[in-house]
Amino acid sequence: MDGAGGAQSTSAALPPALLTMPSTSTPAPRALTISKSDLEARTVHNDVFSGPHHRLDSLGGSWTGNQMGWRAGELVEEGAVGGALASEDGGKPDAVSSVKRTQAIRRRHNAGSNPTPPPSTMGSPPSLQDLQRARTSSHSRARTLPSALQFASSLLLPRSGIHEASTFDDTSEGAVHYFYDESGVKRSYTFGPAGGGYEDPVQERERQSQSSSFTSTEVQEVAPVLSILQPRPVVLQGMQVRRVPLEMPEFDLDHESLQESQENTLMIEEKAKPKQYYRFWVLPGKWLRVRYDRLALLALLDRNRRVVENVFAIVLASLVAFLGFLLLLQNFFRDIWVFQFCLVIASCQYSLLKSVQPDAASPMHGHNWIIVYSRPVYFCLCCVLIWIFDLTCQSDALQPFSLYGVTIFSTHFLACVRDVLIVFALSNRYAYFWWNCHHKPLSSLFSLTRSVIVAALLYGFCLGAINAPWGDAHVPVLFSVFCGLLLALSYHLSRQSSDPSILWSLVRSKLFPELESRTPEEPPVEIKDPLPEKLRNSVKEILHSDLVMCPLMAVITFAISASTVFIALQPALSFVLYILAGVVGFITHYLLPQLRKQLPWFCLAHPVLRSKEYSQFEVRGECAQLMWFEKLYAWLQCVEKYFIYPAVVLNSLTTEARSVGQHHKELDIYSRALFISVAGMKLLRSSFCTPSQQYVTLCFTTLFFHFDYPHFSETFLIDYYFMSILFSKMWDLLYKLRFVLTYIAPWQITWGSAFHAFAQPFAVPHSAVLFVQAIFSAFFSTPLNPVLGSAVFVTSYTRPVKFWERDYNTKRVDHSNTRLATQLDRNPGADDNNLNSIFYEHLTRSLQHSLCGDLLLGRWGNYSTGDCFILASDYLNALVHIIEIGNGLVTFQLRGLEFRGTYCQQREVEAITEGVEEDEGCCCCEPGHLPHMLSFNAAFGQRWLAWEVAATKYVLEGYSISDNNAASMLQVFDLRKILITYYVKSIIFYVSRSAKLEEWLSNETVQEALRPCLGANYVDSDPTFNLNIDEDYDHRASGITLSSFCMVYLDWIQYCNSRRPTPVASERDSPLVNLCFGLCILGRRALGTASHSMSASLEPFLYGLHALFKGDFRITSPRDEWVFADMDLLNRVVAPGVRMSLKLHQDHFTSPDEYEDPVILYDAITANEEKMLISHEGDPVWRSAILANMPSLLALRHIMDDGSDEYKIIMLNKRFLSFRVIKVNRECVRGLWAGQQQELVFLRNRNPERGSIQNAKQALRNMINSSCDQPIGYPIYVSPLTTSYAGGHVQLRTVWGVLLAHTTSTLGSSAAGTGCRKAVELAVTVEEILRTQIVEVVQPPSPQIQPFTRHRVLRPQPCPTLTSPHCSHLWVQTILWVPRIGLIILSLCR
Repeated sequence: MDGAGGAQSTSAALPPALLTMPSTSTPAPRALTISKSDLEARTVHNDVFSGPHHRLDSLGGSWTGNQMGWRAGELVEEGAVGGALASEDGGKPDAVSSVKRTQAIRRRHNAGSNPTPPPSTMGSPPSLQDLQRARTSSHSRARTLPSALQFASSLLLPRSGIHEASTFDDTSEGAVHYFYDESGVKRSYTFGPAGGGYEDPVQERERQSQSSSFTSTEVQEVAPVLSILQPRPVVLQGMQVRRVPLEMPEFDLDHESLQESQENTLMIEEKAKPKQYYRFWVLPGKWLRVRYDRLALLALLDRNRRVVENVFAIVLASLVAFLGFLLLLQNFFRDIWVFQFCLVIASCQYSLLKSVQPDAASPMHGHNWIIVYSRPVYFCLCCVLIWIFDLTCQSDALQPFSLYGVTIFSTHFLACVRDVLIVFALSNRYAYFWWNCHHKPLSSLFSLTRSVIVAALLYGFCLGAINAPWGDAHVPVLFSVFCGLLLALSYHLSRQSSDPSILWSLVRSKLFPELESRTPEEPPVEIKDPLPEKLRNSVKEILHSDLVMCPLMAVITFAISASTVFIALQPALSFVLYILAGVVGFITHYLLPQLRKQLPWFCLAHPVLRSKEYSQFEVRGECAQLMWFEKLYAWLQCVEKYFIYPAVVLNSLTTEARSVGQHHKELDIYSRALFISVAGMKLLRSSFCTPSQQYVTLCFTTLFFHFDYPHFSETFLIDYYFMSILFSKMWDLLYKLRFVLTYIAPWQITWGSAFHAFAQPFAVPHSAVLFVQAIFSAFFSTPLNPVLGSAVFVTSYTRPVKFWERDYNTKRVDHSNTRLATQLDRNPGADDNNLNSIFYEHLTRSLQHSLCGDLLLGRWGNYSTGDCFILASDYLNALVHIIEIGNGLVTFQLRGLEFRGTYCQQREVEAITEGVEEDEGCCCCEPGHLPHMLSFNAAFGQRWLAWEVAATKYVLEGYSISDNNAASMLQVFDLRKILITYYVKSIIFYVSRSAKLEEWLSNETVQEALRPCLGANYVDSDPTFNLNIDEDYDHRASGITLSSFCMVYLDWIQYCNSRRPTPVASERDSPLVNLCFGLCILGRRALGTASHSMSASLEPFLYGLHALFKGDFRITSPRDEWVFADMDLLNRVVAPGVRMSLKLHQDHFTSPDEYEDPVILYDAITANEEKMLISHEGDPVWRSAILANMPSLLALRHIMDDGSDEYKIIMLNKRFLSFRVIKVNRECVRGLWAGQQQELVFLRNRNPERGSIQNAKQALRNMINSSCDQPIGYPIYVSPLTTSYAGGHVQLRTVWGVLLAHTTSTLGSSAAGTGCRKAVELAVTVEEILRTQIVEVVQPPSPQIQPFTRHRVLRPQPCPTLTSPHCSHLWVQTILWVPRIGLIILSLCR
């Protein structure tokens, strides 16, 4: 039955005797209306309607109206329990309960924004309670029931038509919106007329009972109606009913009534949930219903948002099935392993439907789309490799060879590899392997593709050179070409970042400039980010430089290789190069960094080589001075990278190619040519990018294979190549062991929880297993993380160098990305962390400008890929993660910590900032220490830390922050009067200086509105004006008059007018004075309106000042509406006047009487306009000004956190800051990050005070863990991956003037024409050189010279092959196209 029918049947079924209300002295309760409009319509009618003949036929309407207005669930939720059933003689309990019910409803009304409930609800209990009182008057004792029973019958009836809102913007009358509150309770909000409404809890958290049915004929009287409120089976038709226990949390009822009310249950109607389904199209016009709602379907299957994902998933699933069938068909699996392999196939296919999220193999917290495809992709790779190795096992054409005593590519070896892959495929452990890359998988794919293309190009030249005849003193020309191309291309690849986005942005801006201007909304000029253009210019300079340097290096290398110097001077040349590389590397990368450390060798108390700023307390307004040892370090690196190591690699390449060319086999030559190309490119790129670790590898290779175990040596190129890989793993193992031993050292371990104390002794017997785990994790480059922060370590999964796969970058909340209503009401970006994040963003920009150059000057010590540093100053604490190192570029990521950190963070900050020079302890006594040396305890303690101080006075450009409490500066009335005076003078200044002044003076609307101000008796007596804070207040007129205003400010108006290029009339009755008077009155009235007309009190005054400072002007007076004739009067005059007055008020404390002179005041305001930005921190102009290095900034901040509500004046001054640079063990950082991700994401430990984040000074555990990506950590700023280029460092240009600065400056944008002409001339010269052939003319040896073999004279002659019109040599054409391709690239760059 419908709702109306239900109501009519119920009322019709009631006994006639009960349809009339009993006649009592108490007035009859008024019926609750059906809706808010009916409530308003019936209020007047019910007031004049007396109750003796009030019938119960409106009971159904009352129940329904109550459901639409003040719901029973709402009253139960708020504790509004109605009046109790009194005894036969009535009495006090009924009155007390009624009062309590009324108070509860009023509290509910005052707490929210709902309109006043109807008077019937606020008055006596409804008529339903009177009926129940009449039915129970014969009972022997009084029973107290909750007043919520009055709503029960209405809730049992079906609802009338409800208008459920379809969109969030539907605020029409009667629209119902549903939402969940903070407790998880579903609530509804019904909009009423005139913007009001009612909020009701729907109570979906309770259990639902099974629905039944009943007919209206079963209800014969009121008692059965009330009996259905008891906890018994209820039969209703067409409804879903559930029991909700009645709760009374706000009333102190007697124990008997409370026990009885808790036994009762309220049957609440619930709208039947519609059956939701999705249409799954099988055939055109044929579909199936998938009966799942959105969340259930998402829990069952992954959502593919694009068609490409669906196609790729189908292809992978088909490929998995095909390859699995192929392996089963060839009988690779037998017995139970067939079933196991089928399960693996099914799991790979099911992972395409629903992947494991979150997955332990992914450093991304949340859904990772790579995990979806990783399992089937690895399965396909394994199947393909199994099939390939099985085919090669059956082939006899493959010739095995031995490498370090291990026979490779033999039948037995390939069969073993195949069996290992089969076991791996059955183990179903594909998620272990991960992208071990610098950036994202796309960047890795780009880098891999680029390297493969270069290797394929070099492979052809190398293969042709090896096939050419090699003599005892002859180098084929093709091999010299190969060496030149190898060095040039390796140099070019080393100078390019792995991220192709910047390069693509440059290409798009040059080739497709129309795409750059297709943005839907071009941002204003003042908030345009300068960083993208700066990065594009840096990449363009690198390309211009490489266009000149690469051909030049190729030609020089070609000439040196063709001179046979690497053959004629053997073996003496090899040992000379090895010794030179070892000595230069030892001095550059060991001796100089140790002498520059804060604690050299952890023995000396001060650095030996100190910077000029070391003895200064703070930096004196200039950048760091360039020292002689920094120049020496840079030049030694230059010699090492561009001369020594290229000579070492080319020497080994020549020796290797010669041995292969003279003693090669037909099948072996192809693999050796590939190895020479790959090894040469890898070693050269490593020497260009990270030369700090090359000398150790080179010296060990030479000593081990030439002196210790020469019989194990293959060739020097093979030895050097594999030792470079092995040493990278050995460095990782060393860092892991240092981290583990430091972390679990028993004399300094900090137990953060009881589990740590329990796990510490149990971890001791497993030290051998821990060592094996360290070796295993170093081999696979996986972190070794402590379980729950304890001394128990486990091997984690592989991680990329960036570690966090998701690009979590801080999104600053300001006025550009929040709604206007949100800004005015609650300003969500007003918390300290959001506002302070801009300082870390500026620090990132400063590091982008200078980090690469500072690293090349040795100011951070030795560094490598993946290293982590902490920059610590007075208030800034940031973790800098080195992601990628190139030749002249460094990619990093900065993570800023909270300014006011936790207790644990502060203890660790103290540990890294305090000095140990004054420690005099030795074990248990204090005998002191030698001069300039550390004590025994200090030296011992520094060796058991996972971090070390790299520099104590690292100078970097930043902002010094000073904050003053605004309340203390405006506490007394005199200080507020000074502020108001400067406020008025600032308004006058901006009026007189405006270019639109003549337009405003001639505006009829403005002049007509201000004409009454010229009257002799005009006085503005607004309550805002006060004698205590307004200097021009006329106490006789009780307000501000034009005469009193002119007595104070007329001189200032006339002086400002005199500074105009074309002064206007400025007499007392002139339009200019009248306009200034009107604007000053308007500005002060706006301040009073924002202060709620309570400017005399400090807190409202600060609130209003902050509202005007951020631009929230509320023009409420009709006398001020003339300002809307031109909004520039507010935006360009009043708003900057408020902000400038705050700055002048700040300056007043340093020079109280200086601004009495109009000249000084005018010049001060003009200077502040030019050199300072005064703005609200939520304004996007604030961020753009900081990133543009504005000299000074000022803001008024409202701080509301941790129970504090205060206003602070923030003053920023750009200067050079001093930081302490702390180098942290990178394996410590990776291990702690992996442990936090495992604990929070997979173990679901949500304890904010968990033991794994407690302070541990030896490992900086809290600072490292708090720098994780949210929600695992809580950094206030995480920068995107930012690349710093060496070309932007001014001091490095002075050191590498010819090599770096000259090329970048001549080829830069400022002198692009000259640079291009030089490049064209160089390219033409290269082509002419290549068209000559260096022939070897053998002459008899001279008697004065004793050569090794014969005397050779190099004489250039024209090459007949090149000059012939029938040139058919492919390599010759390739050589000739090298300068031509350079010219094409040069034209594109122009």
